[in-house]
Amino acid sequence: VSQAYNQIEKYSHESVFTGLFSLVQIFVAMEPANAVYFANPGPDGVFNKDYYFHWADFNNEPINHWRDFTASLLSIPMAHQLIGFYTVADESDGILKVMRSYQYYAANAISDKVSKTDWSQNNNRGGYIWHTTGSGKTMTSFKSAQLIANSKDADKVIFLVDRIELGTQSLNEYRNFAEESETVQATEDTRVLISKLKSTSPADTLIVTSIQKMSNISDEDEGLKARDLKKMTSKRIVIIVDECHRSTFGDMLLTIKKTFPAAILFGFTGTPIHDENQKKDSTTTTVFGNELHRYSIADGIRDENVLGFDPYMVLTYKELDLRKAVAREKGKAITETEALENPAKSKVYYKYMGASQVPMLSEVAECIEDYIVRAQYERIEHQEAVVKDILENWNRLSRNSLFHAIFATSSIAEAIQYYRIFKEKKPGFKVTALFDPNIDNNGNFAYKEDGLVEIIRDYNDRYEQSYTMSTHARFKKDIAARLAHKEQHKYISREPEKQINLLIVVDQMLTGFDSKYLNTLYLDKVLKYEAIIQAFSRTNRLYGPDKPFGTIRYYRFPYRMKQNIDDAIKLYSGDKAFGLFDERLDSNLEKLNDIYNEISALFHHANIDNFERIPDELPVRGQFAKLFRQFNNHLEAAKIQGFDWSKLEYQFNSNEINEPVSIQTIFDKEDFASLVQRYKELSDGTNGDDDGNGGVNENFPYELDAHIVERNTGLIDADYINSRFEKYLKSLENENLTAEQKHEILNE
Repeated sequence: VSQAYNQIEKYSHESVFTGLFSLVQIFVAMEPANAVYFANPGPDGVFNKDYYFHWADFNNEPINHWRDFTASLLSIPMAHQLIGFYTVADESDGILKVMRSYQYYAANAISDKVSKTDWSQNNNRGGYIWHTTGSGKTMTSFKSAQLIANSKDADKVIFLVDRIELGTQSLNEYRNFAEESETVQATEDTRVLISKLKSTSPADTLIVTSIQKMSNISDEDEGLKARDLKKMTSKRIVIIVDECHRSTFGDMLLTIKKTFPAAILFGFTGTPIHDENQKKDSTTTTVFGNELHRYSIADGIRDENVLGFDPYMVLTYKELDLRKAVAREKGKAITETEALENPAKSKVYYKYMGASQVPMLSEVAECIEDYIVRAQYERIEHQEAVVKDILENWNRLSRNSLFHAIFATSSIAEAIQYYRIFKEKKPGFKVTALFDPNIDNNGNFAYKEDGLVEIIRDYNDRYEQSYTMSTHARFKKDIAARLAHKEQHKYISREPEKQINLLIVVDQMLTGFDSKYLNTLYLDKVLKYEAIIQAFSRTNRLYGPDKPFGTIRYYRFPYRMKQNIDDAIKLYSGDKAFGLFDERLDSNLEKLNDIYNEISALFHHANIDNFERIPDELPVRGQFAKLFRQFNNHLEAAKIQGFDWSKLEYQFNSNEINEPVSIQTIFDKEDFASLVQRYKELSDGTNGDDDGNGGVNENFPYELDAHIVERNTGLIDADYINSRFEKYLKSLENENLTAEQKHEILNE
């Protein structure tokens, strides 16, 4: 299918789409077994393959065959609807965007539900959309609101958020998505919100506000006139609640429902609350109604809309040491000698030392971690071990500080303590901390206040700022902008000294914060269910080949956390745990060897030794391009997981036998450099020869990764050129060459 969309791009660059064809909004590239669709970026736009979408059915199963694709997407009226209703002109980047299939199904389900509503029944529960984080929920919710507003099926459509900064972000995005004839209203305070709700102007149909402001409107408000309340509640109101897993189980949503009994509520969330993790005996279904559409994290990873995860359980205490401590305590022995010499104590001691009798973790029987107290992980020895692990792995995991990381702790006191340990162990390390700044009369308030003052003062000194306790909200906003490379820090990649390496948090920034420059999450706290998926998802935004997955390292109650992670994945993968966890180093090394063998076989069958040139046959070149991209992806992942060119053999523990397993790569750095050179020649139009007949023309059909094409192979390129020097000399000695041809050879 790449040949088809490359042809479309070529026509665009050649200005073929002019006159009547300039009105084309959607392109479809198709071959018998595959098809993609994408919006026309216009004559001055840039084609971006990240926005070339495959269509899928309601259950997110891809529709690739040309006949099925045509019947599903290109039939009438579906094709008209896609162009007329399901495209968005985004003012933020000036690009026309078309919705993905799951966004279409969700928006259509909500608008269809509203159109069939009997407003006299006072049924609040419209339903909810389960779309994973990073899947474009804001655009989906906007399009839902727009469809409802344009159809006149409701008088007011309110987008409800639970945080001020998210309200500002959503308002800006809504306004960027809106057409010229549409107005999206902001609400500076509750009084403004009331005026917008009372208004009969079409310009006041779409409103973005917070759950706090909305809940302030009630029949118990003495300043609110009865006729005003009646005027508002008589309208047909649709409320779309963002991140509905968070603040919808408290009193504020109950107040809103009571004040607006006829309003219909829809929820959007990437992590709905289920029976397994219900809150106040309620689930997302009991609050909002039935699930209208699902696009789980497993779907997102499969479709390459988000990344998978690479989690690591890091032990700061040896399992044997923990077992001994628990066994001595249960055997009522102070020392190991005492436990072994007393028959009664010895029996108990050996029970807890045996993994078959007392495992480290069990859901149905007693286990070692049941007897480990929280204070075990508040000791300075544990904290220093965590800091040591982070610093020792920093360059490898951050790709030499190309990416940032978040470190989540269990309490504010521990966040402050960790901050000070980092300062002591590595003064030049760019670390800061963010947590609730409110000072109350609870214990340790002085410790918290001193810590806040120290953190803000250090931040000001490092980044030449002037924040104070009273401007903590601006302090938080600046941190978020630095981590996301946005707003005033849009070009911070060019200024490493202005970047943040590590942000220490307790609860903040673990939901709702997006940055493709964040690739690692460190956890010294125990999370469950939706909190795990939300926190992990801070690391899984797409970036490029340097970020093949989001890395997670967790330290506290590691066996319990491992089980919690498995439970969360089972609950939120939508029964499809496809590719949720990235492959480990041993698996990646085995895949690298397998792919290298396939590439070697390609060149061998083409009678090419030592990868001296690219094969002549176009199908073979295409297969090489495909295999090398796979090879490079596994290699990038292996590097982050510890692979280094200086070491080609690695030892791994086997789950099947009690002996270490050795894996050695069958290729080295020089082999890889040769493959890189051959791959680059696919792009630059050469084939390693000087006859000029084997180049790749402008219609070259293979999907090439620019990251690899632009790779600097350094000394290997020099070796490569030297190995061909003799061939250049022979060419120059050819008597049939013209002076111009010899000059071209010398320049080469």
